[in-house]
Amino acid sequence: MGSGQVTEQLDWTGKRVTVAGLGVSGIPAARVLAARGAHVTVVNDGDDERSRAQAAELEAAGVTVRLGDGATLPSGTELIVTTPGWRPDKPLFTAAAEAGVEVWGDVELAWRLRGPDAAPWLAVTGTNGKTTTVRMLAAILEAAGLRTAAVGNIGVSLLDAVLGEEPYDVLAVELSSYQLHWAPSVRVHSAAVLNLAPDHLDWHGSMEAYAADKGRIYEGNQVACVYNRADPVTEDLVREADVEEGCRAIGFTLGTPGPSELGVVEGLLVDRAFVDNRRENAQELAEVSDVQPPAPHNIANALAAAALARAFGVDAKAVRDGLKAFRPDPHRIELVEEIGGVAYVDDSKATNTHAAEASLAAYDPIVWIAGGLAKGATFDELVRKSAKHLRAAVLIGADRALIREALARHAPEVPVVDLDRTDTGAMSEAVREAARLARPGDTVLLAPACASMDMFTNYNERGEAFADAVRALAATGDA
Repeated sequence: MGSGQVTEQLDWTGKRVTVAGLGVSGIPAARVLAARGAHVTVVNDGDDERSRAQAAELEAAGVTVRLGDGATLPSGTELIVTTPGWRPDKPLFTAAAEAGVEVWGDVELAWRLRGPDAAPWLAVTGTNGKTTTVRMLAAILEAAGLRTAAVGNIGVSLLDAVLGEEPYDVLAVELSSYQLHWAPSVRVHSAAVLNLAPDHLDWHGSMEAYAADKGRIYEGNQVACVYNRADPVTEDLVREADVEEGCRAIGFTLGTPGPSELGVVEGLLVDRAFVDNRRENAQELAEVSDVQPPAPHNIANALAAAALARAFGVDAKAVRDGLKAFRPDPHRIELVEEIGGVAYVDDSKATNTHAAEASLAAYDPIVWIAGGLAKGATFDELVRKSAKHLRAAVLIGADRALIREALARHAPEVPVVDLDRTDTGAMSEAVREAARLARPGDTVLLAPACASMDMFTNYNERGEAFADAVRALAATGDA
């Protein structure tokens, strides 16, 4: 359980740093750097009432804030620290490249500010399942008696974790592709890439660039690079990574594991990677029923979390205890109610086709509630793979026509209800229509395969609307 690589402590006194963007990571970065004596200028595209209030607070702390102009590089800038959402093709970064100015993200800043006794990082990325896996990992580490936290793109901010007074033994770190793009020197103890599917391509520019940014998580790994045997691209990223001597490639699979893999055998999660004589021996870690919900993609998340914990030296009992104690966040394949023999499941977090495909594979037969903002996605492959599970579909949201057309091409026998409304009552009508189409033994599944912002503030609000509609249905007894 080594302490990880220690970074050189920097002298920030008088250093001219530009922070790109206000928000959840920009504001703390500006405060931290100003407190260390840097001359900090925050640039921000927006100039609204909220931005002006945030600017006033930062200016009181000695930070210069420039609203309404995020494109121009402030004179004398020696370093840019950017919030994750700023795309690499922004004019500010073009100007920085021309001036030879480095760009760090909030994760890179946290890494550079770690102290000499910093807790090592166990890191997770992937298109889907990151948050669940990191929280599973934290639950396992806690069950082992370790002081830990789920941090990064989730929960506690990394800056707070590395600079706070809490003495952690190890951190469970969720990293997005955005964060990894701006984190050139991060070198973690062990890392996992759960899966890769087209997402955020407008930000990265191509699938190749997206995959390359995800693959950065493996650079300099010390003990284990964990990959998904069902997703060969994740193994390719391991092969391409420059890791420390002795670091191992560890696969996970929903099938029987080979040596140096974790997998499933007769209802058990088993480890053939972190055992003596792994060619012949296996260690039972937990039962499939210990993972809630035991949907296939959630079992895969549990195996990845277990692999990282085992790489850190955690024993099998703690893996079982942690998984048994863990409960997923709301709106992730969450059973809301069972009414008249029909299960109503909220997976509002399935905001892209890859996540929806995993959700649809977990149930049969399904009345599918889908739609929203497609973000450039296409739905033919999703419908083609999932058609056999579908009893019917109820479509909502701005880009529902794209899903309707894919259903017409690849599942013409599936009845479709197309709801042409975006008001607050749309979800209630969708649930009533789904209830009308469902039969005992079916699952009504909200797995939208789309973003929510056309009708809702976020996927949480969309999930709450679904759950409220289901509970109202149960109360009236109309199902």
